[in-house]
Amino acid sequence: MILLVVSAGGVVGALARYFLGLIIGTSTAAAAWSTVIVNLSGCLLIGLVLGFDGANRRPYLRPFLAVGVLGGYTTFSSYAMDAQRLLADGRLLAASLYLIGTLLGALVAVWAGLRLTGGSRNAALDSGAGEPR
Repeated sequence: MILLVVSAGGVVGALARYFLGLIIGTSTAAAAWSTVIVNLSGCLLIGLVLGFDGANRRPYLRPFLAVGVLGGYTTFSSYAMDAQRLLADGRLLAASLYLIGTLLGALVAVWAGLRLTGGSRNAALDSGAGEPR
């Protein structure tokens, strides 16, 4: 059952990322902004999901949302590809700012999500990837 829940969530997340990319655009600059928006919003949502204590009473909610939906939605591979494109275009400063800014923004977004829900440190350590309790 857990594989079905995570898989269904992954489809939802991947489709959301795809359609957001279509809305924002496909140029190199637009793709980079699309990736930033996806990753930062996904990190905020992961913080909210993991900080939400009510998810513990619904055993498939965390795996569906945190691993499935948000795992399919966020994208490290596009982040790396966008940085590589900037480097290939000789834009070292832009690539550096993109890499560091996205990473710091992602950390702040997860922290903010946890703080908004009053999530505990233990909630943050449990990604929801395991079997339901």
